[in-house]
Amino acid sequence: MDTKELLKKVRKIEIKTRRLSDHIFGGEYHSTFKGRGMTFSEVRQYQFGDDVRNIDWNVTARYSEPFVKVFEEERELTMMLMVDVSGSEMFGTVEQFKNEIVTEIAATLAFSATQNNDKIGLILFSDKVELYIPPKKGRSHVLRIIRELIEFKPESKRTNLVEALKFLSNVMKKKAIVFVLSDFIADDYQQTMKIVSGKHDVTGIRVYDKREEEIPNLGIVQMEDEETGEFMLVNTSSKKIRLNYGKYYQEKVNYFKDSFTKSGAGTIDCRVDESYVKKMLGYFKRRG
Repeated sequence: MDTKELLKKVRKIEIKTRRLSDHIFGGEYHSTFKGRGMTFSEVRQYQFGDDVRNIDWNVTARYSEPFVKVFEEERELTMMLMVDVSGSEMFGTVEQFKNEIVTEIAATLAFSATQNNDKIGLILFSDKVELYIPPKKGRSHVLRIIRELIEFKPESKRTNLVEALKFLSNVMKKKAIVFVLSDFIADDYQQTMKIVSGKHDVTGIRVYDKREEEIPNLGIVQMEDEETGEFMLVNTSSKKIRLNYGKYYQEKVNYFKDSFTKSGAGTIDCRVDESYVKKMLGYFKRRG
């Protein structure tokens, strides 16, 4: 992809997702993810209706008239976007690939965080951490994140969520808002998720295509595993094969929901042909 085409794509995503964050998600994001608490701001003269518990007795004694402490929300937070860039994210059968929807969701979240003056960081992972962008503020930083989401070419096509979660724990010492965007076709990450969720506010956003849920009856079809590159002939006319695949896929979905819920983390399911806006707004409102 040349520079001109890349900039055009970045600008298109910015216009769409910034409008969403400005008019829809900004307020919901602020009310859902609170700051670290209340911090002292200033002292002013007591006014009728002020809480007497906030009277600063030292200043009151000094000036012989009542003064109160004023507190404000310590708002600044850090958002970490953890994005799966393994081979299975390049799948799509309707209008968009999964990775395209993931980019839009990540951009919307990033601009929502920027509105609230929060820092945003990015971890791209496959079966290893492919790229880490430390948290920073500002529009130019968000645009860099969008550029990486569009054009980054991972070295591996496989998935290992555990490695990504361990990396997050190592680089983020303070509590962060963490969004993990993946199809979650992964194994054995529940224990690591519990550890990470004990420290951070984690939400898993599962992005999937409806064709992944079941195999249609199309006869004998050559299929490629996007993560291993392996080709195989599959007899989709076989009811047993279709049932076994459906069972396997549902086990992955159940494992995702079970792992996140038991860890105290949130979950959002986004199918590529459905509105992620409605899904995310509903999630924010339930949490807020």
